[in-house]
Amino acid sequence: MTTTTQYLGAYKSSSVLITGGLGFIGSNLARRLVEIGDAEVTIVDALVPDQGGNLFNLKDLKDRIRVHTADMGDDYVINHLVGGVDYIFNLAGNVSHLESMLRPHRDLELNCAAQLTLLEACRNYNPHVKIVFTSTRQVYGKPVYMPIDEQHRVMPLDINGIHKLAAENYHQLYNRVYGLRTVCLRLTNTYGPRQLVRHNRQGFIGWFIRQALDGGVIELFGEGRQRRDMNYVDDVVEALLLAGASEAAEGEIFNLGGSAPVILSELAEELISLTGRGSVNCVPFPVERQLIDIGNAYSSYQKIETALGWRPRTPLSKGLGLTVEFYKRNRAHYWEADANPVSRSNAAAPGA
Repeated sequence: MTTTTQYLGAYKSSSVLITGGLGFIGSNLARRLVEIGDAEVTIVDALVPDQGGNLFNLKDLKDRIRVHTADMGDDYVINHLVGGVDYIFNLAGNVSHLESMLRPHRDLELNCAAQLTLLEACRNYNPHVKIVFTSTRQVYGKPVYMPIDEQHRVMPLDINGIHKLAAENYHQLYNRVYGLRTVCLRLTNTYGPRQLVRHNRQGFIGWFIRQALDGGVIELFGEGRQRRDMNYVDDVVEALLLAGASEAAEGEIFNLGGSAPVILSELAEELISLTGRGSVNCVPFPVERQLIDIGNAYSSYQKIETALGWRPRTPLSKGLGLTVEFYKRNRAHYWEADANPVSRSNAAAPGA
């Protein structure tokens, strides 16, 4: 088991590359690594519009990290960036399940082709690097039983889930065949500061928070009785760091998960209570969303708790309160239609 002290020591004086590092989870991870001290942190992010990458996420750390606004799928770029790196946290990719159904070839480019480019670069230019890849609970599809553990059958309901599963298999294959030190984490619903809240195509929680803060209507599909688990972003960052520091994690897949599932209607009511604004309305499922909806779903984190000692630490009420306060202070940097005037039609490393 890797203790907190041990993993903190692993990153001191190390070189870390974060793909998709200007996005939600990547920027929070970068901040944690800077806090640890002495780590040399490099970010690569294509800042594709509407994918979550935001320059403001790390603006105050611009003198303590290096940022490359570049395409992870460009082998010339990534071949140079992986050399000499001790750890790669591979967070780049499209995370929208709905958009993957509308633009499947684009999702293939972002979540498969770019991943192979990174793995080939590591195989050829840095075969000893440790790689932590973030996947999704969506690879399981509709649960057969709950909580979902790593032995549950995989049957994704959307293009994004299929491509994320393929990327997992790439990372595991390169571990088995070439000895790359890879580990995959299947994330559940992550929330917290620096999350994209400009639209509702990347999950429900960020949009719920925005609607509550705006005094708008939180729309619940069906009756809003779906049960989901959630992780505060600081807890997810801890899981990433533990997985990166642990030799025992190499070649493994781990679920993350919340301490207890929450009913979406109750989550909406808690946000309204926190903000003192907003209302709730139940609406019929849009057809395009109902086709890929997984219903009730929550994961078991028993495997990663046993192997690495990780478990969610932040109560939902505390995490939501911290998140709401962050957006109250920084609304202008997250409410705009596009906070980053960068357009790269061929970019392949959006913020995660």
